[in-house]
Amino acid sequence: MPVAPTTPPHRPSHGTADDGDGGGRSDGPHGGGRSGAARRAAAVRRAGFLLGACAALVCAVLLSLAVGARPIAPTVVWDVLLHGGDGDAADVVRTLRVPRTVVGVMVGAALGLAGTVMQGLTRNPIAEPGILGVSQGASAGVVCAIAFAGVHTLAGYVWFAFLGAAVAGVAVYAIAARTAARGGVGGASPVTLALAGAAVNALLVSVISAILTTRAATLDEFRFWQVGSLTGRDAQIAGQVWPFLLAGVLLVLVAARGLDALALGEDVAKGLGQNVATVRVVGGLGATVLTGVGVAAAGPIAFVGLAVPHVARAVVGGGHRWLLPMAAVLGATVLVVSDVVGRVVLRPGEVPAGVLTALLGAPFLIALLRRGPPSRGAP
Repeated sequence: MPVAPTTPPHRPSHGTADDGDGGGRSDGPHGGGRSGAARRAAAVRRAGFLLGACAALVCAVLLSLAVGARPIAPTVVWDVLLHGGDGDAADVVRTLRVPRTVVGVMVGAALGLAGTVMQGLTRNPIAEPGILGVSQGASAGVVCAIAFAGVHTLAGYVWFAFLGAAVAGVAVYAIAARTAARGGVGGASPVTLALAGAAVNALLVSVISAILTTRAATLDEFRFWQVGSLTGRDAQIAGQVWPFLLAGVLLVLVAARGLDALALGEDVAKGLGQNVATVRVVGGLGATVLTGVGVAAAGPIAFVGLAVPHVARAVVGGGHRWLLPMAAVLGATVLVVSDVVGRVVLRPGEVPAGVLTALLGAPFLIALLRRGPPSRGAP
């Protein structure tokens, strides 16, 4: 007796976090075409948003070069950028404002990327770069450099800040991994990482406080670094941190596809062939390096790593191939604009960029909380 051919079971495709475009297949003779057209339209729209963000960053950079205690005409700025320029104004732009602006772009991009990765790894919408104790580690390194090594320059702080950030990051991962191993879990989980980060943060805060309360001169010097600022940042600092920035960017780009899968849940990510432990290690290492770059170059800058990923996600969706570039561009723009505003609100004095980002970020966090309970994980 002939056997009717069986229809292969329908396998629902798992949409990625790139979504918003309809990750599943459409049935019907024209469904595939419509789905492909929708994806192309979404990609064009996201590319347009990204180009718009880049244009905003260019405008912020030009403002940073022209605005300050001494306003400089845009024609002079263009002359310096294109031809080198002559005169005192050209020297101010070339030797002071260009390095400061470059450092601002690097730090803002690093913190935006680090916050995005941390929120993706922990699936926690209020995660930010300091969650792993890296910021406090860098602060502890700078305090020790001032108090015990006799370092008194911004360029000298950078290496000690990197060392402190690295030690804190390694300590957090070691504690989390050991805790997970005792519990029979294959690797450090977001919960153990957060708890280990909180413990290391508390320890480092007590160490910093102990040193500062016994050394008044160290406190006087450290407090200017602690507020987070781009003042006095020169080309030497940019030259010190750019290799680490490049390494951190490469690490988070390698982890991007795994972060998309992880946003669907750990079990789904494993089902899609992702090594969840590897994604967490590579992504976490990249976020740690990027946070170290930001804190070492400019001191602790609040809220950029928390607020920027949410704005980027609202604009381009949750897919990390779009989310990471948008977060980098928006982070750089936010920090550079904050620095420019800080130069003019109390002219001829300056308000540190870290103060301005906190003033802008605190209302954002309150608005985020007023929207209701945070969603489970990244979109």
